[in-house]
Amino acid sequence: MILNYIWISLLLLAVLMGIVQAVCFGNADIFSVILNSTFDSAKTGFELSLGLTGVLSLWMGIMRIGEQAGAVYSLGKAINPFFSRIFPQIPKDHPVFGSMLMNIAANMLGLDNAATPMGLKAMTELQELNEDKTKASNAMIMFVVLGASGLTLIPTTIMAYRAQLGAANPADVFLPILIATYAATLVGLLSVCIAQKIKLKDPVVLGTVIGLTGLVGLLVWGATRLAPEKLSVVSGATAAILLLGVICWFVIQAMCRKINVYDAFIDGAKGGFQTAIGIIPYLIAILVAVGMFRASGAMDLLEHGLAYLFGLCGINPDMAGAVPTALMKPLSGGGARGLMLEAMTTHGADSLVGRLCCILQGTTDTTFYVLAVYFGSVNIKDTRHAVACCLLADLAGVVTAFAIAPIFFG
Repeated sequence: MILNYIWISLLLLAVLMGIVQAVCFGNADIFSVILNSTFDSAKTGFELSLGLTGVLSLWMGIMRIGEQAGAVYSLGKAINPFFSRIFPQIPKDHPVFGSMLMNIAANMLGLDNAATPMGLKAMTELQELNEDKTKASNAMIMFVVLGASGLTLIPTTIMAYRAQLGAANPADVFLPILIATYAATLVGLLSVCIAQKIKLKDPVVLGTVIGLTGLVGLLVWGATRLAPEKLSVVSGATAAILLLGVICWFVIQAMCRKINVYDAFIDGAKGGFQTAIGIIPYLIAILVAVGMFRASGAMDLLEHGLAYLFGLCGINPDMAGAVPTALMKPLSGGGARGLMLEAMTTHGADSLVGRLCCILQGTTDTTFYVLAVYFGSVNIKDTRHAVACCLLADLAGVVTAFAIAPIFFG
């Protein structure tokens, strides 16, 4: 529903801006420019979707190997001691832990198709434990906030889009995304813990938070010690090593379990084609709307205004073009993706604003979509502090993204 209003608003504002240009500035050609932009944007959307087929097939095949090899289960088992502390209301060894762990582990590995069913199953099981069936329980809120904060280890789709749009090193945004998405998850976690009076001094909770924060802090410290051009190389090399390591882990674990690795890969890769074809209508719809908004001059006006404000605040004005993506992300994943692609197409995949939009896209999940789907699946009306905690996580991710993008790519 939100995307419907956004889409209509972009189209109508583009036409309104065209009327202003024609009447006030005598630019009679503006309507032809806006119309031509619809054709160009539709073509771009189609080409991008088809271009994603190969990369999506590759990674969905690899992820299927990991799924069958038990990598998702291994991740879930590793974080079980931590989860038992932040969900104190859930009885020990309750089956819902398995569903929640599988959901979050699947999200971390980019297995969206596996994550959503697990998440909905977890919400159903949490609802069974919920005393007030119309009000979100503490455990529900913690689970949903962790899901909406979007901690992802492998931003497969973003790297695929960057490759399609000609990025010199599609994986060079890997470390910045990891840092920003961790900041969002950490703030979301801490905000819920404070609201629910969960004991942060517990050795397991405190040790986990300090350990992960220290690791991310070390990455940031190392980033400040290198020149941007060297840092970009280091980030890309680190991403390549980690991703190749993940592939080897999946394959070796699958071999140990005597799984037919090739068949598992083919089975998963088939979904890559279906996914790429399935997003064509959605991608064309949002790119056409954003393209019209850009062609009418409305996007340039917005970016120039934001750049002026950024300059007054001592912030690099070049980053102003990423603000629309940041504002759109909590409302619509498809809308944010369209703005990210439009920014990379207009400014370049390796531009500061193009890379920043990629970081923003990978930082959190679509907050209001997650809230609607997860709480709606169990008919929860009162979400209590879930929205506030989710938006705090979004804000933390955005601030971190804007802070570290100049460090890596300035």
